[in-house]
Amino acid sequence: FLLGPGDCADEPCDAFVVEETEKGFQCRVEVPSPLYKYVIGKKGETKKKLETETRTSISIPRPGVEGEIVITGQHRSGVVSARTRIDVLLDSFRKKQPFTHFLSFALNQPAVQEKFLQFKEEVLEKCSKDPGVSGSLFQNPAKLHLTLGTLVLLNEQEIQRACDLLQRCKEDFVDQIAGGKPLTVEVAGVEYMNDDPAMMDVLYAKVHMKDGSDRLQVMADQLVERFVASGLMLKEWDRVKLHATVMNTLFRKDPSAEERDSAVTGKSSFKERESFNGRNILKLFENFHFGEVQLDSVRLSQRFSSDASGYYAASGRL
Repeated sequence: FLLGPGDCADEPCDAFVVEETEKGFQCRVEVPSPLYKYVIGKKGETKKKLETETRTSISIPRPGVEGEIVITGQHRSGVVSARTRIDVLLDSFRKKQPFTHFLSFALNQPAVQEKFLQFKEEVLEKCSKDPGVSGSLFQNPAKLHLTLGTLVLLNEQEIQRACDLLQRCKEDFVDQIAGGKPLTVEVAGVEYMNDDPAMMDVLYAKVHMKDGSDRLQVMADQLVERFVASGLMLKEWDRVKLHATVMNTLFRKDPSAEERDSAVTGKSSFKERESFNGRNILKLFENFHFGEVQLDSVRLSQRFSSDASGYYAASGRL
């Protein structure tokens, strides 16, 4: 018994299956264990309320054990209603989870790291008197990257789905855009987004294709479009903004902080941020050349992690 669109090639889907059993009807929902608590509620109140109002019984695996939530009831309509309400609930709480992974291109080739350290040295030499400018603002050179979009992946199954989707993207369009060769990009110049330059929170390095084409942008946009359509990624803006963070006021407190550089920024980070005056940096370094990079893989990177090279650990790659 299917509800909603019939074609569910790309999980997740609005359609769900309600099975008929000897005792009535049941529906199974795959839910990552970190989300169980939202269905249970304080002292089990959310679950009780759901069961009472939909006349169903809801069984949830033990905390930390991956499995399915099973809804059973005498009436199909009650089971459907409970399932729909659980979906809505989980959807809203998933949106509030801090992101766990992001799609990235690594820009940490040794030559670029070297130029970045030179940039840092010169900025501190020439601009350290500017309000808020200090060495703690700079990105870790081993972690220089382009972020395409952020994901909330809450268990192994979800990570696997993201990896599978990456491989499908490779076959569907990435190979064709890249033509089997790495994309050569230039990292040059700096810019900031929507702050007052005298009160900056993040400074970015600009990135463009060496051959002047827009292939990198096209690839990035299509990847994000596919991930958003699959439900694994939240849509943050219409086109991917290709940029590499070089200075970020979040690093002042926590050098491992990754930016969620969009309106969805987490809880209280804004209040604690001390911005910096970036006017001189912009003037002096608007054309600073960080070097050339061969982009040969898209990585599903884990937030707050490192691999042997110092870059983020990868859960998957294309």
